Amino acid sequence: MSKKPTLAVVGATGAVGTVMLDILSTREDVWGEIRLVASARSAGKKLIVRGEEVEVIALTPEVFDGVDVAMFDVPDEVSAEWAPIAAARGAVAVDNSGAFRMDDDVPLVVPEVNADQARNRPRGIISNPNCTTLSMIVALGALHREYELKELVVASYQAASGAGQEGIDTLREELAKVAASPDSGTRPGDLRGLVSDGGPFPAPLAMNVVPWAGSVRDGGWSSEELKVRNESRKILGIPDLRVSATCVRVPVVTTHSLAVHATFAREVEQADAQKLLSEAAGVVLVDNPLAAEFPTPNDVVGTDPTWVGRVRKSLDDPNSLDLFLCGDNLRKGAALNTAQIAEVVAVEF
Repeated sequence: MSKKPTLAVVGATGAVGTVMLDILSTREDVWGEIRLVASARSAGKKLIVRGEEVEVIALTPEVFDGVDVAMFDVPDEVSAEWAPIAAARGAVAVDNSGAFRMDDDVPLVVPEVNADQARNRPRGIISNPNCTTLSMIVALGALHREYELKELVVASYQAASGAGQEGIDTLREELAKVAASPDSGTRPGDLRGLVSDGGPFPAPLAMNVVPWAGSVRDGGWSSEELKVRNESRKILGIPDLRVSATCVRVPVVTTHSLAVHATFAREVEQADAQKLLSEAAGVVLVDNPLAAEFPTPNDVVGTDPTWVGRVRKSLDDPNSLDLFLCGDNLRKGAALNTAQIAEVVAVEF
């Protein structure tokens, strides 16, 4: 029997890294040694993975010696520096940051959609998509295979955790402040006065929605909106896919949601689309509006699939569908997809 491959988890002490350790402890165990890696200030901490206590080691080039797969759950600038080092030391780097997503020599992989691309990695790096894209692309990939996707109009409803731990802390602090002020949210701009520091958000998030996520790009678009467009094109292999996205922050801790209008090359019947989605890998269909059965972020948080509901044939275009999707942005939207990519690579060893 061959030896199981060695895995390194870089960023093991972060928000996504913590979820990753839980995932590694609950999925089928395909790994031999698991090395937990973080910054020097976190070195020496002991974390539980697969029911065992493992000591965190500091990030150095030597930690990748003998490693077969290295998963990176760190900021872009850290991945940009260290993923190539891991690859040069012989590891396949699976990166959850945005550092390499649009690099032509780095595949952008969602195993349910394009697992075959994981084998084509000239730089020794595989990239994980943005959490917003991931929350919808598993379902859309299944529909694309059957009906040939032509256009997407997307409105996202993104959780505070998409902005990291600071986003979660900011939302909770704001909720406490507005709860202590019974009349808050009833006068123009009163939340801005009550919540003086919005943290990573450009406006108060508690009792509000903020039509912005990411950084400013040309034409008034945000970086998050362009990620949905560019990453969907790359994952699905449709370089001219028409995509328009509006990304909105909502006062939800974890789990992104999206309202999607998808247009295909041929007519799509509601019942056929529902059946296809109910059978698709990584998708759960909950779609009975008469019984108030449809996914919400609170129903979905902590779970792995993309949940889909409100599937409707467009009233004005027989080739279009409207649907609502939810996905936990820290699990499938980050840690789980990275783990799945790593598992695809693990079978090579």
